[in-house]
Amino acid sequence: MAATLIAIALYLLLPQRLLIAPRYVLPALEGLLLIPLIAINPRRLTRQTRAFRVLSLTLVAVIAASNLIALGTLIHDLVSAEVKDGRELLVASLQIWLTNVIVFGLAYWELDRGGPVSRTQAPREELPLADFRFSQDENDDAVQEISDGSSKTSDWVPTLMDYLYVSVTNSTAFSPTDTMPLSTRAKFLMSVESVAALLTSLLVIARAVSILH
Repeated sequence: MAATLIAIALYLLLPQRLLIAPRYVLPALEGLLLIPLIAINPRRLTRQTRAFRVLSLTLVAVIAASNLIALGTLIHDLVSAEVKDGRELLVASLQIWLTNVIVFGLAYWELDRGGPVSRTQAPREELPLADFRFSQDENDDAVQEISDGSSKTSDWVPTLMDYLYVSVTNSTAFSPTDTMPLSTRAKFLMSVESVAALLTSLLVIARAVSILH
């Protein structure tokens, strides 16, 4: 919920020309999608229905689509118009980059092994195939202080912070680091995130800094 609210707030702070609708339309829609998710699991993620799954994935998709459209609009403005406010451009690009990190972290968290509820509530042997291979999944034969925290030994399960870390490293290194994508959808999502982060870093931020100078 906190990650989603931060992403919504970052969208609300974008310049109006980067928004595809009146400022409060998409945040209101995202808020409406968030309310039933909180109602189903008010404290901890322990219940999952088909409706819950559809709503959670739809929420992530709406945030991701609106942010990618904002990035496309920002790049279009850079190419076709004379942008003079480097400070506003730099702030907007950082907002888009940070939203990109949050929303793809949420996407990985929602999709991997059937979602957060499945990963914590279902026996490991009943989980769907993994979308990511974390280092903890292959540390059971390492030295004891490392193997004690492995998936096989301690039944370790990745949390949202682990997927946000994957998203941060993918947006800064533009490639997987210590966590490898396994499924086609994970590779596709990481590719989209890397390209979006690359465009934001090399084109938008570089242009904003040059205007400031």
